[in-house]
Amino acid sequence: MSETAATANSKIARPIGEIAEALKDVIDPELGVNIVDLGLVYALRFVEGAVLEIDMTLTTPACPLTDILEEQISQALKNLVTVHHINWVWSPPWGPERITGEGREQMRALGFNI
Repeated sequence: MSETAATANSKIARPIGEIAEALKDVIDPELGVNIVDLGLVYALRFVEGAVLEIDMTLTTPACPLTDILEEQISQALKNLVTVHHINWVWSPPWGPERITGEGREQMRALGFNI
């Protein structure tokens, strides 16, 4: 995120759907399922022009994988947005009911009983 918001404003941002699809490449290292289908991504929106703001959570506030996920997110978005910001949110708390049908299938394939 070395470029400024002013620089980001001069570029065309990609559609939110395309960004959400790219974030499916970000895999939770502990569960082996992407962050979108796990229901960890609460919201995606553009602010200040082309700055992508991501509201997301983790399965637990004490999760030690924040840095790994931030790096994976940066890699997944590098060709889609110039600047992004992650807002780590804890309310509402994450629960397994947030997992999509696709995520549930992925977890069953990995041996989870869900």
